[in-house]
Parts: sequence; structure tokens; C-alpha cells
Amino acid sequence: MSGPPSPLIENYLKEAGFWHVANIGRGCKLDLKLISVFIERWRPETHTFHLPCGAICYDLLRAIPDNIYGGRIEMGWLRDIFPEPGNDSTEVKRIQYARAYILKIIRGYLMPDLS
Repeated sequence: MSGPPSPLIENYLKEAGFWHVANIGRGCKLDLKLISVFIERWRPETHTFHLPCGAICYDLLRAIPDNIYGGRIEMGWLRDIFPEPGNDSTEVKRIQYARAYILKIIRGYLMPDLS
């Protein structure tokens, strides 16, 4: 994440409970409810979080990547399909961008994969 989230999606990130996560390293504390949700999704047998993908991807983003590898979505695909919205963007585009931004937060901060 190269910088703070766009002010255009601030309310959406707050509604989704990701505002504090989006500001990690910028003086904000983590949301304990968010941490609890991720603990509930942790699968110790596989050392991974179980997050539904596939059809839910279309429900949330109105787009499905051509290749989902074991539930992984390529970050390049998110960047290409959901660029940062401009001031003239529609609310739907802002919501979609906010959701893609949340996925990037999860990938970058909460579940980094260095392999």
C-alpha cells in the first residue's frame, strides 16, 4: 500500500470495519472486533484463513478474475480492474474500489505471502 486510502472511500472502509486496518502504520490502532473475526476464520490444520471466494467475488466486486488459484486473487488484477476513483466516479465504482482496497489490505498487512 503506497499511501493512505482515498478520501472518496473513507466512509465505505469505515462501514466495512476496515478503516483502522487501512491506517496501519499511520497512528491508528487495530479494531479488536476485526481481529476476532479473523480468529474465527483461522484453520490451524492448514495454517490459513478460510475466506469464501468465487461467487462471492462477483457479488462484492461484480467481476471475477480469469484465474483464482486456491482462493488467491492476483493483486495486479485488482489494480487493473479497480483503479482509484476520481471525483467524478459513481458511488458503485467507489464501493467496488473500496472492496478491492480491503482485499489489498488483507493481502498486504494481514496475510502477507512472501513466497
